[in-house]
Parts: sequence; structure tokens; C-alpha cells
Amino acid sequence: MKRLFYILFILTATIIFLSSCRVFYPNQMFKTGKDFKYNNFDTTGVKEYVIRPYDKLDVRVFTNKGYQLVDMNKQLPQSAAIPEYTVDKKGKVKLPMIDYVKITGYTIEQAESFLEKEYSKYIKDPFVKLNVTNRRVFVFSAGSEKGDVVYMDNDNFTLIEALAKVGGISSFSEAYKIKLIRGDLNHPQVFVFNIRSLKNMKKSNFVLQSNDIIYVDARPKYASRILNELSPYLSLLTSILFLYSIFHG
Repeated sequence: MKRLFYILFILTATIIFLSSCRVFYPNQMFKTGKDFKYNNFDTTGVKEYVIRPYDKLDVRVFTNKGYQLVDMNKQLPQSAAIPEYTVDKKGKVKLPMIDYVKITGYTIEQAESFLEKEYSKYIKDPFVKLNVTNRRVFVFSAGSEKGDVVYMDNDNFTLIEALAKVGGISSFSEAYKIKLIRGDLNHPQVFVFNIRSLKNMKKSNFVLQSNDIIYVDARPKYASRILNELSPYLSLLTSILFLYSIFHG
């Protein structure tokens, strides 16, 4: 009997030791060490989005400087499906009438002005409205247990808005440790934010960029994980003790 309890003690100690190892948390993502140096975040100025390869564009062209949009007595034609135009890997997009044009490197406002000049060769006083429909951020709101792709539906899409879109922060997450991963994933910039208090949240409610990764660290669930690991062994031990009591009763 003492031997069985000794084995159980060794098993429990081993599992507790593993709780700090990657073996115990194989699904953990974007881990940073204690000495990791986060990038300094510049909150001054908001960078406008620049069109890039593989973006999907919603391009609408109107005549007469867009008079059709403000003429309240004239109903706009309804379309079953709005066509999307994809920017190819060379940075060009194929549009009606003007064929292929290079569009990457422009902000949305610059692209609209550029396309108005191109369409002015065929249309009188063109007015162009352009929208990038595939701008999105990736939000892991409970560590790596819950992930969402959130599409940016406005140009002032903030961190707080992204978190609200995924239902906020769970009770097992750390509001004081939110990582933002931005840029080339081979050499990313990593920032950390604290939104636990209003004072800190004012510094964190910034405008996101397309393809940003937001990772809310989750609190370790040591007790529940240890119990989950021990459950099958406890069941086995209970069965052994039951059989032992029968034969040595």
C-alpha cells in the first residue's frame, strides 16, 4: 500500500514539474522569454493603408463627379453581386475599360485620384470610390484556444474595437498582457499593452493595421491541468485499491 502512495506522489510531482515546460502546454503560441525586449510603440500619427499585392478591391466609378450619388430623386441601380478586383503579384489590377494598371504603393485616396485620371480618358468627370475589402486582423482572445479573423470595416479600426468584435476578454485571459505582432513574420515587431486600467487603456486604443496579430495571454490553469493529467492514474489507483481490499479483506 505504501508503495502505491509513493508512486502516486512521484507521479504528481512529475506532472507539477512538467507544468512549467512546453510538454505541458503544447498549444502555446507567440511565447516570449522573461528577458525579451518588446518594441517601443509610437502612438503619434496614423499611417494610412497602402495597397499591396493580393488585395481585393471594390471599385465603383460614377460620371459627372458623382452627381448620381447625391441626386435624391434618382435611384442607384441595384446589383446582385458587387465585383471584386484582385491585385496580382506584380501590383497590377485589371479594371473595366482601362485594363491593367499598377495600383500598389498608393493609399486609398491616392488610388482614387489616380483612377479618376485614368477613367477621364473615357468618361466625363469620373468619380471613383475604392475600398479594400480583405483588410483584416487576427485575434487570439484566450491564448491559443480561440482565434478569429476580424475584417476591418472602417479606417479607424482600433484594438478595443477588435477585442469587442470577438466578445471581449475571457476570465482566464490576462488583460494586462496583450501582444501585438506586426510586419514581416520573419522579422516581426512585437509590442505589449496593458488595458486593465483606464489609465493604461488610453495608451492602447490605437488604430490597427491590416494583418496585425493580437494575442491575449491566458492565465495558466495549473490545478485543472494537473487534475486532468492525474485523472486516469487516479482511476487506475482506485481500481487497484478496490481489488486489493477484496483479496485482502
